[in-house]
Amino acid sequence: MMRLGDLERAVMDVLWDRAPAADGRVGVSVREVAEALHDRELAYTTVMTVLDRLAGKGMVEREREGRAWSYRPAATREAYIAQLMLDALDLAGSRDAALVRFARSVTGTEADVLRAALAAEAEPAMADDVADRRG
Repeated sequence: MMRLGDLERAVMDVLWDRAPAADGRVGVSVREVAEALHDRELAYTTVMTVLDRLAGKGMVEREREGRAWSYRPAATREAYIAQLMLDALDLAGSRDAALVRFARSVTGTEADVLRAALAAEAEPAMADDVADRRG
């Protein structure tokens, strides 16, 4: 998975923050993204180009709504960040050492979240092991 540039990240943040829309719409228009980024003073065509490139990279999905395109993230922000973390682990000489270093750097609350996630992940595996031994 690729890292996003500053402008791409800003555009994705708009999409992640707005999708799915409360009014049930599938995505966000170029104009809506441009308006959300008004402090950057971007041209409409710049935002359109960024969204087109993000679609080409598989980061966003688009759908025709009349004469315009509507955009939505292809994956959640959390899925994107998780993939970045996995990609970073692939760069490590030792995944184990990198994981240990990471685990030592998280806060107590973050460690609790990780422990709970690992425990929840382990429960189905343990149930499968028990079933295999009985079956």
